[in-house]
Amino acid sequence: MPQLLLELFSEEIPARMQAGAARDLHRLMTERLSAAGLAFEQARVFAGPRRLTLVIDGLPEATPDLSEELKGPRTSAPDQALEGFLRKTGLTREQLTERDGVWFAEINRAGRPAAQVIAEAVDQTVRAFPWPKSMRWGSGTLRWVRPLKRIVCVFGSEVVAFDIDGIASGDETQGHRFLGSGQPFAVRDFDDYRHKLEVERVILDAAQRKARILEGARAVCAAKGLELVEDEGLLEEVAGLAEWPTPILGAMDPQFLDLPPEVVRLSMKTHQKYFAVRDPLNDRLAPHFVVVANVEASDGGMALAAGNARVLSARLNDARFFWDEDLKTGFDAWLKKLEGVTFHAKLGTMAERVERIAALAREIAPLVGADPDQAEQAARLAKADLASGMVGEFPELQGIMGGYYLRAAGSADAIADAVRDHYKPQGPNDQVPTAPLTVAVALADKLDTLVGFFAIDEKPTGSKDPFALRRAALGVIRLVLENGVRAPLRAVFTLRFETIIRQLHQQGRAPLEAAVEGLRPSIGEVQADQAQRAVTWTDRSEGFAVWVLGEADEKARDLLAFFADRLKVLLRDQGKRHDLVDAVFALGDDDLVRIVRRVEALEAFLATDDGANLLAGYRRAANILKAEAKKGPLPEAGAIDLAALTLDDERALAVSVAQARTDVDAALHAEDFAGAMASLARLRAPVDAFFEGVLVNSDIASERENRLRLLMQVRDVMGRVADFSQIGG
Repeated sequence: MPQLLLELFSEEIPARMQAGAARDLHRLMTERLSAAGLAFEQARVFAGPRRLTLVIDGLPEATPDLSEELKGPRTSAPDQALEGFLRKTGLTREQLTERDGVWFAEINRAGRPAAQVIAEAVDQTVRAFPWPKSMRWGSGTLRWVRPLKRIVCVFGSEVVAFDIDGIASGDETQGHRFLGSGQPFAVRDFDDYRHKLEVERVILDAAQRKARILEGARAVCAAKGLELVEDEGLLEEVAGLAEWPTPILGAMDPQFLDLPPEVVRLSMKTHQKYFAVRDPLNDRLAPHFVVVANVEASDGGMALAAGNARVLSARLNDARFFWDEDLKTGFDAWLKKLEGVTFHAKLGTMAERVERIAALAREIAPLVGADPDQAEQAARLAKADLASGMVGEFPELQGIMGGYYLRAAGSADAIADAVRDHYKPQGPNDQVPTAPLTVAVALADKLDTLVGFFAIDEKPTGSKDPFALRRAALGVIRLVLENGVRAPLRAVFTLRFETIIRQLHQQGRAPLEAAVEGLRPSIGEVQADQAQRAVTWTDRSEGFAVWVLGEADEKARDLLAFFADRLKVLLRDQGKRHDLVDAVFALGDDDLVRIVRRVEALEAFLATDDGANLLAGYRRAANILKAEAKKGPLPEAGAIDLAALTLDDERALAVSVAQARTDVDAALHAEDFAGAMASLARLRAPVDAFFEGVLVNSDIASERENRLRLLMQVRDVMGRVADFSQIGG
């Protein structure tokens, strides 16, 4: 079957847009071809600095012939209905057939040449291409990321002819801007196209460009006894900047190495797209860099390296200026400056946020084994570097620079480390801090973010999460689990919600109606300035206090449910079942460490025959109780009348349930969840025997009530471990 080769050749495409553009080209073209009836074997897509390329193998030469039967109106329907059906089908009344009083139309459509379908699909794709940013040039209406120059469209051995805003399709493309011949050349198919591009110094595949960069950069470093500081993000970017990438080792002024290494690396990466270089003898940065050129210089790149070194020196001089000025300014001035920086219109300034974090860090400190005074001090300093010149230039260094500045000022290492690392973990692969002081500040920072935005109802919706609350919650969960922090989350949430809700109303940032609705008769002293929308509540307002506590408790439950969802995501990524998280959370436990241990024990229990069979027994008991409850009230829970138990199987179950309750309670108290599951496992045989040998719905009322109570006890003792009704499968 013929092959389709499509190339869209333009001026330089920004590197950050190339991967997305490749996916969009693949998606749009394959969807349109498939919708038109053109099946294919495989589709590959490539993106580079000046071209997007799509190759599709195994396309037929034409779409298949189609034949379908359409059902129309009844023969007794009004003429208007029939006329509409005829317009839809393009047929006349004589061409219709009638069966059982209904009109039917048989539509036969001949297949279309694939080239015709391809031309339409390319035109529609190009005109509707979803670039993040695009431009229009000349007098045409076409928009593209940069001016579109050529379109190669070859199907089989023939050019698919079409025109888009004066750009005619063809079989000619161009090679490297500087290293190529400078002349257009024709291509027959993908293999020919790829080979000729390489001759013209263009590497089509981004993965091959990355491999060439990495191999070459390592080689030029090794030649000097150095090591490349690898950076996957930077590698991805520079692979989109050069069609024929050539790594060159350059030298920088060694005096800049007394700057923090993160500053040097970020200056190289952000401004110049250079790789840093390490000296393996001391594992510190070396006074060198690797630049990826798009040319092969005749002097081996010496002049190019020297020019890039001069540009880097200018950048690093700027960084040194920020460093020196920041050391002169210091934390007091930065903290004062935060008073004028708005964190959020409803949540106040950064200075107010710092106060909240400091208070919360002090509360958390004893839970993680940190000193409360140090935790409060570190939290008060954690956000100060946001007002520094260096972080203003490099926002990625927030926290990191605060740690350096604190060390330069003679602060204790533990406090400097806590400031440096309090944003961690910022992603699923980020390292989790373990130092108690750092854990306290990191937890306080993330919890304040979550409580604050939940308090003002700025929660994530669908795929939208503008304040990164899902990431913050996952950060809290990882900090808690990986450090074994035993914290009653709901109590922490409620206390913080109560504090922040009071602050919002005292400072007039919450609407009057929300607080007063339904409570006005019971509120004592309320002073409201409607013009200012400011509300002042007195501490003697009992109604308001009740309302605040209710609001705080409701929002705490809401946030805890949000944590349950995030925990399910984390555990699912680890291969655990999310329904088990629901079953444990339903008990009202808010200790994440204990919850995960329960989930792990429950998962292991259900993987056994005893667990699976007991779950089936639980469901049978629950279904019987549910059915009986529909008939009338169930008997009151209480002790079993052993004298009324007439069968051995029910007496055996009554004894086993009583023993299981004692054993399960003891195991749960000791947090021996595996032991609790083992106690439940011993119920399996008596439960199975009960259902085999005992009729629950006895005609004798006392027997029926006792047996229902027995099933209620089975349900309740199992419910002490987890809510088994939440478990699927």
